[in-house]
Amino acid sequence: MAAEIKFDENKTPYIQLGEHYQTRLENDEYTDAKSKEKAVRELRETPEIVAEAFKDLRAKLQDEKSLYVPIDDDSFLVKFLRPCKYYPDSAFALMQRYYRFRQKHPDLCDDLFPATVKHVFAEDLIFFQPLRDQNGCRVLILEVGKKWKPSKIGLTDLFRALQIALEAGMEEPRTQLNGAMVILDMDGLSLTQIMQFTPRFAALVVEWVQECTALRLKGVHVVNNSYLFNMLYTIFKPFLSEKLRKRVFFHNKNWNSLTSHIGKEYLRPRYGGTLDAPDYEGRLIGDLLTMYQKEFEVANSYGYTKKP
Repeated sequence: MAAEIKFDENKTPYIQLGEHYQTRLENDEYTDAKSKEKAVRELRETPEIVAEAFKDLRAKLQDEKSLYVPIDDDSFLVKFLRPCKYYPDSAFALMQRYYRFRQKHPDLCDDLFPATVKHVFAEDLIFFQPLRDQNGCRVLILEVGKKWKPSKIGLTDLFRALQIALEAGMEEPRTQLNGAMVILDMDGLSLTQIMQFTPRFAALVVEWVQECTALRLKGVHVVNNSYLFNMLYTIFKPFLSEKLRKRVFFHNKNWNSLTSHIGKEYLRPRYGGTLDAPDYEGRLIGDLLTMYQKEFEVANSYGYTKKP
């Protein structure tokens, strides 16, 4: 059974993978007791703290006259509050950094719609795993070794597609709570690809990941990495914080090492796992995300110097 996009009873799109697996955006709020208990324990998500955080963050945003965002939209505010454990000062600072980055880099952030980077997804470079890991983390796979042909996909478009993929995850309540894991598959990395990266661009990417992304990044797992990858990592390493460095793991082909972080049942056999979900074409991710065009248009209307 080939992978294909289908729609559920609520007309919500998803990618059907064989008989038993699906990839979809999970925008429903979590209601189960286990998630709620975790939210209290890890994010301080109690009714009293949440209410006070909303109140304080709204007050700060009302004073930030040049920043246009939907102040009355709880789901928008919580996207920034959850990664900051409901500390309004931290959430406000994160929001400022996020929108100032977008303002400063229009070539990377303006008109950030899935339709503008469907060709990137069509090259089979970015995938969502159909299952979350044992801790509820969303698992994103980037295959940027031999599959990435810089002559077809420029670095700017690759970064824009990555932003869109993570933006989709940032909208998911379960991802806001549990965070995300990234697997960097560097199989076949060449000097041609390494030479695309300058220290300036590396600093920019790290700034976005470390300072601007409203996401609990739990780990970056590098697999199939040869000695050439060390050259690439040397460009990025000076800009990594100590916290992020501790969350980058190098496995090469040691699947026991990888599966000590992400359970076997959540990984396909090529990564040492037992997940029997069929592979699917990257273009389907592009098609799926494009069906949320209106949501991305609304999100792109927010920011500094923008008007309602």
